[in-house]
Amino acid sequence: MYKYLFGPVPSRRLGISLGVDLVPHKVCSLDCVYCECGPSTKLTDKRMEYIPYDIVVAELEHYFENSPDPDYITFSGSGEPTLNSRLGDVLTFIKKKKPDIPVAVLTNGTLLNQKEVRNELLPADLVLPSLDAASPDAFQKINRPYSGLNLDEYIQGLITFRKEFKGLIWLEILIIPGYNDERNELLLLKEAILKIQPDRVQLNTLDRPGILDDIRPASNIELKEILDFWNLENAEIITKAPGRKNIASYRKDAEEAILETIKRRPCTLDDLSTILGLHINEVNKYLDVLEAENKVKVTRQERGLFYRIN
Repeated sequence: MYKYLFGPVPSRRLGISLGVDLVPHKVCSLDCVYCECGPSTKLTDKRMEYIPYDIVVAELEHYFENSPDPDYITFSGSGEPTLNSRLGDVLTFIKKKKPDIPVAVLTNGTLLNQKEVRNELLPADLVLPSLDAASPDAFQKINRPYSGLNLDEYIQGLITFRKEFKGLIWLEILIIPGYNDERNELLLLKEAILKIQPDRVQLNTLDRPGILDDIRPASNIELKEILDFWNLENAEIITKAPGRKNIASYRKDAEEAILETIKRRPCTLDDLSTILGLHINEVNKYLDVLEAENKVKVTRQERGLFYRIN
């Protein structure tokens, strides 16, 4: 079993995706109220070799020698991948070893104002940054950033990266009603989108409960109203979780193992990851589908969110 690779997992956007996790749970530059991986345990903008390059490369070597090629290799996980100072080296290794497999990077985009980070991402085929707010108040309320982060520099980093990067950029915006769906905030977001010029704008909302009690997912009608308001040709709503079952990598055994485990006793996301030996992100993929199908329900207790049979 790998420690820093996970999957391949059924991704809504990337098909069969092998995940590469370069930071420990949950090292991030943001502490977003909607994060399904839970609150950030280390809030920072400091780059360092959180996961050693040699260990990650050794796992990739073993995977390439013993497994079929996935549709994508994706830098993601339970933290912010660009915080790892050897991200560029791992990416370069993958492109040399497997030049025909496209590489995607899921990032919150907060470090793209740093030239070294932008340069490290240039060999990628697809970068999926996020931008949930275009006003300082909404940024603080939703993303709860590390104290050294500045929203204007964050957006400017996305604009500059678009000018330098030759691959695809899919900008994800997660809508939380009452937080970033008011007319003025939507106008500011559209203004930022037009400056960034991503290839796609992907509108998303909560699949499952976030960190705070008072947040809810936007309805499909609300998301469509935002698309109509923006009137952007490249904007779309991300397909909901049940579509993952149509992806070849969807594992019925993983789904059944989760159901059997929580049938015996309610578990948190961390509990399931530990018990089943699956990466947190991998467990998340299956929980998204199970909750969408009303097979599991979530209750909030002192230790966090617990999943149980519905």
